[in-house]
Amino acid sequence: MNKKLAVIFPGMGYHCDKPLLYYARKAAKSLDYDVLDLRYELPCAAADLKNDQEKMRGAFDEALKQSMEQISNIDFSKYEKVVFIGKSIGTVVAAYINETEKLNEGQVIFTPVPKTFDFVGRGKSIVFHGTSDPWCDSSIAESRCRELGLELQKYENANHSLETGSVVDDVQIVQDVMVKVESFLRR
Repeated sequence: MNKKLAVIFPGMGYHCDKPLLYYARKAAKSLDYDVLDLRYELPCAAADLKNDQEKMRGAFDEALKQSMEQISNIDFSKYEKVVFIGKSIGTVVAAYINETEKLNEGQVIFTPVPKTFDFVGRGKSIVFHGTSDPWCDSSIAESRCRELGLELQKYENANHSLETGSVVDDVQIVQDVMVKVESFLRR
């Protein structure tokens, strides 16, 4: 067992084999973290949630329940460092668990949704946000990161997957993000 643990909380349509989570996982492994990829089966597609608070809450509740089942046997106190790496709905679940379990650990937050900021702790975390993200307006990400003292990395014209539509630009964004993720994991 390593002395560091990274727990990866995927998004609804953004599983652990997609670029941001895939390379974050590889970065953590290369820095001697144990890595746990969480998986959850949710009752509907992400597109069905947009602007439906009841469905959003249901998806969150189900992702939380399944995440708690998967981490229930982990003794976090055995690790010197624990980092939660989340994407979209996974950022809310990770922040909620971090807060309610009083873990007080840092987080890598890929493309948060507004509800994420209701649970994420002050400081300690890094947020990656695309300015064309339809799930979280930039003004919300900026003001909440400022209010909570979170490091915010913004990518112009990038969507909820931190993609712009240009393959070359997208690869450069992933490279920039991973340099920052590695630096964060080394802290």
